[in-house]
Parts: sequence; C-alpha cells; structure tokens
Amino acid sequence: MNILTKWLRSYLPELPVDDRQLAEDLTLRGIAVEGEFDAACGGRLYEMDITTNRVDAMNHYGVAREAAAIYDLALAPLAEHLGAAVAETKRGEAFPVRIEAKDLCGRFTARVIRGVTVGQSTGQIAEYFAALGQKPISAPVDVTNFGWLAMGQPTHVFDLDTIVGGIVVRRAHAGEKLQLLDGTERTLVAEDLVVADEVQALALAGVMGGWESRVTEATKNILVEAAWFDPAAIRASSRRHGLHTDASHRFERGADFDAAPLANHLVTRMVVEQSGGEVVGPLVDVVIPEIAAKTAERAAISLKVSEVQRHLGTTADGEGISEAVVAQYLGALGCVLTQTAAGEYAVKLPSWRLDLEREIDLIEEVARVYGYNRFADTLPSFAGAVRELPHAQQEAAIRETLRALGFTEAISSTFTSAEEAATFGEAGGEAGGEGAVAIGNPLSAEAGMLRPSLAPGMATMLAHNLHRDVRSVRLFELGTVFAGSTAKVNEKAGLALGATGSAVATAVYRSGLYEDRDALFYETKGAIEALLAKFDGAVSFDTGSLPVWLAAGRGARALLEGKPVAVFGELSAAELQARKLRQPCVIATIDAQTLFQTALRQPASRELSRFQAVERDFSFVFPDAVTWASIDGTLRGRRLGELRSVRPVEIFRDPKGKAIAAGSYSLLLRVVFQSNERTLAEEEITGWTEWIVAQLKGLGGTQRA
Repeated sequence: MNILTKWLRSYLPELPVDDRQLAEDLTLRGIAVEGEFDAACGGRLYEMDITTNRVDAMNHYGVAREAAAIYDLALAPLAEHLGAAVAETKRGEAFPVRIEAKDLCGRFTARVIRGVTVGQSTGQIAEYFAALGQKPISAPVDVTNFGWLAMGQPTHVFDLDTIVGGIVVRRAHAGEKLQLLDGTERTLVAEDLVVADEVQALALAGVMGGWESRVTEATKNILVEAAWFDPAAIRASSRRHGLHTDASHRFERGADFDAAPLANHLVTRMVVEQSGGEVVGPLVDVVIPEIAAKTAERAAISLKVSEVQRHLGTTADGEGISEAVVAQYLGALGCVLTQTAAGEYAVKLPSWRLDLEREIDLIEEVARVYGYNRFADTLPSFAGAVRELPHAQQEAAIRETLRALGFTEAISSTFTSAEEAATFGEAGGEAGGEGAVAIGNPLSAEAGMLRPSLAPGMATMLAHNLHRDVRSVRLFELGTVFAGSTAKVNEKAGLALGATGSAVATAVYRSGLYEDRDALFYETKGAIEALLAKFDGAVSFDTGSLPVWLAAGRGARALLEGKPVAVFGELSAAELQARKLRQPCVIATIDAQTLFQTALRQPASRELSRFQAVERDFSFVFPDAVTWASIDGTLRGRRLGELRSVRPVEIFRDPKGKAIAAGSYSLLLRVVFQSNERTLAEEEITGWTEWIVAQLKGLGGTQRA
C-alpha cells in the first residue's frame, strides 16, 4: 500500500528525522518501505510492503504508531485525531440493527445522516487522494475510503431510503441473488455473510456493497456502517466469488474490534463536513460479548523481563534490554502493563494486535522495535552433545544406495488434489490406509489434500522432465506422507522411486511400443532389491494386492521377511494419459518408516585363504519351469564348507529349437571350492562334483557332453 509522509507527520509533528531516515528505520523494524517518490501534496510517497499478520500497520495511523514507538514520541489517541465528537440531534430513534449470524459478526455500528447533498469531495480528501492515486467517486464514498487509509477500518455508506425496515446481518439464503457495486450479479451460498434489510441482501459483508443500496447523486439520506466480521468467513467469501477488495484484504486478516465506533464517528463527521446534512439519532453499537472476549478482551499475557533478556541476549551498544526499555516499547505499541511481581508483568493486549498470543510474541516485539541491528553477534549457549536421530544411519544408507544406483534426489509438493489422493491412496499407499487428510483452507483445488503417497508427486516430476525433452530420468524422493483426519493427522516416512527411459539406449518407438519396457521394470526391481539388501531380513517378491494406478500385469510387491514393504510397476494408461506421457514410467513406493525401524545388515569379513581355489563348470539343459532360485537353493542348501560360490556363466536359448529344444534353456554353471586350512584333494573334489551333478539331474536337468 502507499503511505504519505505528510499524512504521517500530521499525527507526529515532532518526528526528529527526515523522510529518508524514517523509511530506513521503519524497514529495519519490519514495516518495509519498498520505494520512495515525491508526493504531489508535499513530502514523500512510500510504497510499503506490510506482512499479512500486521493489518494494524496497513494505514497511516498504524505506521505513525510504529514511528512513535521507535523514536519514543507521544502519539495522541486515535479518537482525538479523528474528531470523535459528532453533533447529534435529540430527535430520532436508534436505527434498528439485528445480528443473526452471531458467530460471524462480532460488532455492528450504524448512524443516520439526513439531508445530504452528494457531490465531489474537496479539501484534504481531494489533496491526499490525488497524491495517492486514489480514484475519487463521490464525497460520501470517498470519506469511507479515507477512513480505512487513515485508521485501517473499512466502512460503508448505504442510501437509507433503499433500506426496508432495519439492518439484519445474517447468512445468505442458498441461491440468493445480489448485484454488487462492480455491476456483476452473484449467486450466494448459505456460507456467505450478508448485510441485509428485512427483504433482501444489501451487501456481501466485508467484501463489497450492493448496487441497489449504493449512494448516488440522488441520495438524500445516508446510513453509515462500520463493523467487525470474522476473518475466515470473509476470506472464504472473497475467494469463493473471486473478489479481492481493500475491505476484504483487511477483514480477512483480522480487523480491530474496537475500531468500528471510532471509524463510524470519523465517517459521519466528514460526510457532514463534505455533504452537509444532519445526524439523526444516536450511534447504534451492537456487540456480541463472545466475540469481544476472543478479540478486544483477551486475557492478559504473563511476561518476565528475565525471559526477554535471556532470549534476546547482549546488545551491541552494551545498554542492554532493561525493564524500562521493555515497558517503553510495549506501552508505545498499545499494550497495558500491570506489574505482578519484581520483573514480571501482566500484559493486556491491544485490540488491534490479534497476532500477539504468547510471551514469545511480546519478546519479539521488543526486539523488533529495539532494532535487530543493535544486537551483538553471539552464538546461543549450548550444553551437551549433538545426538544423531535414531534412524539417521538407515536414512543415510537409503540415500547413498540410491545415488550409487544413478538416482537423483528430488522434492515434490506436500499437497495433492482430492482425485489423486483417492487414486494413489488406494490400498493404503505409504500412509497405511487411514484415509487422506483434507486441508481446511487450501491454496487451490489441486492442492486441497495432504499427500497420502509420494507416487503422484513422483509422476508429476517425471512428466515435468519428459515434457522438457529429458528422456531418461531416474529420481527418488524421501519425504513424509499423511493419513488420518483433520482432527488427528498421522505422519510417517515414505520413499518413492521413479524411472523412465532406457538405461542402455535412447528411447526408440516402434508402432507405439517402447523397446526397453521390460528392462526398465527389472532395473527398478533390481534397485529395490539392492536397497532392501542393506537391511536385515529375507527379500522376496509377489504380485498380490497391487494399487489401481499400476498397469495390469506390470507390477509387483517387494516383501521383507514376508511383509509387504514396497509396490512398484508401470503407471497405468489412464495415469500416463492424464499427464500426456508417451513412454512407460515405472514408479515404486516404499514404506521408509518400516526401513527406519529395521536394523542395517552388518558386513562380515573373513580372512583370505592362502590355498588354491578350484573351479568346476557344469553344462546342463533345463526346462523353462526350473528357476535359478531352485538351482541356487538346492546347491547351497547342503552348506558345504568348501563351496565358496555358485553362479551362472552363460544362459542360452535357441529360438529355432535346433540346438536346444523349445521350452528349454542351456545353463553353464560355475562353482568354486576353496579351503582356509589346506589344499583340496582331487578325491574330495570329485565327490562334491558328483553330488552336484546328481542334484542338478534331480531338478530335471540333462547334462550336456
């Protein structure tokens, strides 16, 4: 927003610094001045960047309050600056106001002005608006805009003669129509809050006024309104209808509960000054006590000066944060301090600072106003030793193994859409089947859920690379997945692998099929097997209970000690099409939480033998039904002490069925014998080889000559 230094100095005529130094000092205190320009009315125009939690500083008086705290200046109360005294006639009754949505509207003020003549604004309003680039509309409307620029409280003026009965603040009726000041007609929902009369809605509360009740040149009687609305309700309506206004910007961040009557006084006085007329009846001020208790009347916070000093430490100038400094800064910001013991205070919070909730918030305010640049550069004290997380070694082993296998670590969004949460959370995903968690106030429909699985994020990252002509991708992500409900969110560690593109050749398309489809699948399987081999427990694979996002017949599960720990396979055609992918992508999701709780396999070493190793080769033909697992298990099952290794040297199949019959394969098997104590005798080697031949024949093998 824009701030005029001439306007600021009207609140603080004794400011001891020039505009440039003021901008620097405000910026160092978190009230950032992004740019400075000469103002048409004199002084400078500041372009401010006020953080969303500091709605109290989104106006001229709020910035003046910050400056007064920095330079220890007396700032007159807001009521004195705004001219709280308004001439009231004795005739006329209080205007009827009824709040039905008591949980969404905590305060509503109203005042009637009769006999106005609507024209263009003049004087200070016209001067300041020209300097700020604020578009003038009419004097009464300009006065309401002047009000929020001055003190941050949005107000509204209604044409009194368009109001039937009195004001009713209620929830909208589902399907109710309302034409707004921008000329658009909106269809309201039951969650919208409206300011209405006894017949129809007059305004979308806290967002924009209605067309039918607007003030025009023909208006003779005005109702001035200033209210406090629930921030969440205004934010929801603003986003639901795609409207972001100056009023909604402030209401949805938490307006000052006590500012409504002051703002009504200001607008009423200035409307009379600009447009004439007569105030009829008293100020109507309807307050909901339950809302007041949660805002303006919050319980005091206990503050110890010793805690302030402990947290903030040594100052660069040696002056230090004394008790007097704490009282000075907090008092200047609007806090009321009551001493309860030596060095301890009960701090009553100002109604305009809803962001202050705890003792540490007050400590931060002291540090901010004092100036972060005035503290000494010291390291915090520390006792004890750095302790490793219980699963640090497992986590390091996962990362080291996957990097060594050619995978690059990546990070995806923690949020996902409801559709993807339902699809990739099927069968539990990494989250354990407890259901995905919806976000109460999502950034968008595509990010409305906490991810129950890392798979959708991995699929998105693969697509991101492929759409930028990176055809061979190997990624992994180690992150958190979520399950449960909004009331209770359960977090656990998850791991995802993603692979696409050939590891041995560039992607080649033939009739829409990818040549190295199987190679990609088995490469991922091998990566999972290599990873699980780092942990204690037998590793096996099966094809049971696969999620729907995997292509049929192109997926599998990995089991550790017989318990499922991972699922992997090709993305289904539907998922590929949704991401506009034209080549197969293999994704694996692994239960990292289980791996973190599993001991790492400890490497074992043995002394190298000084005696000669003996190799023997065996050439056999086996039916395709005989797997390597059965061969290896049979030979190693006897646990011969001198049998060091069993490995396949060559596997041969003859597609034409000439050298090797169809449905069979030739296997050249090599075994190694070695002893640590002696040289092996020929007789015992012969006995072992005869036993191996017998075992292989027993498996259905035929020895080749």
